[in-house]
Amino acid sequence: MSFDRILPLPDSSEESSKFPLDRYSQVHLKSEGEKILLILPTPSQKEEMQDWGQTWQELKYCLKSNDKAWQSGTAVYLVAQDRLLDGRQLLAIAQTLKEADLQLKCVRTSRRQTAVAAATAGYSVQQETQTQPFPVNANEIASLLAEPLYLKTTVRSGSTIRHPGTVIVLGDVNPGGEIVADGDIIVWGNLRGITHAGAKGDRECRIMALRMEPTQLRIADVVARAPALAPKEFDPEVAYMTSQGIRITGALNFSKTYTFVPKVKGWVEKE
Repeated sequence: MSFDRILPLPDSSEESSKFPLDRYSQVHLKSEGEKILLILPTPSQKEEMQDWGQTWQELKYCLKSNDKAWQSGTAVYLVAQDRLLDGRQLLAIAQTLKEADLQLKCVRTSRRQTAVAAATAGYSVQQETQTQPFPVNANEIASLLAEPLYLKTTVRSGSTIRHPGTVIVLGDVNPGGEIVADGDIIVWGNLRGITHAGAKGDRECRIMALRMEPTQLRIADVVARAPALAPKEFDPEVAYMTSQGIRITGALNFSKTYTFVPKVKGWVEKE
């Protein structure tokens, strides 16, 4: 399967009434390996305030025009860019894809609200930094990447959350669920899946959970598995980097007991 095109709008008078002729941005389908990228147009501020039905109709026309261009059940990555989508709209898109024998798997977005809605609906999420209309300096970029993503949901099996900052989950991370964050990862619940903090190499990042039973822990470029024997009692714990690798300890008073030492590239106990 190989296709990469922007589809023309219908020429019939009936369809033209649904799609104004002066509309420049259109739905874009693109194959990428074994998956399909469904790229939505970037809306203007005026368009974003209006009903999104026009984009939805355009999506349905796009899928109909490409009927039989993919195998049944092919995974779709929705590239929403900076378009704001809620749970109802994501459900409508998923249903439309299902009617075309496609399966919505992941949502790529630069909007925090869209990322939360997608994660809550059970889809994998790749949150990207929002496109800036003008250059920004290094401090502004660092500040942008540091903004946390707060999710009030359970990260289900098969779902992956990717975020260029800290991720806070008020819920569980089930086995098969995965969180990849450039910052810290905080799970206010049971952590039984895979977590990767400091994904861009920051060894100062930590992973915290009320109940730590991970399948795998990663901080920066170091990987660790959970201890073979689970503790008899569970208390909030934190996984952190030391010069000998990743360690787990009680979260209570961690910041008062440990300090990060760049020279050893890890946390050490205060004297």
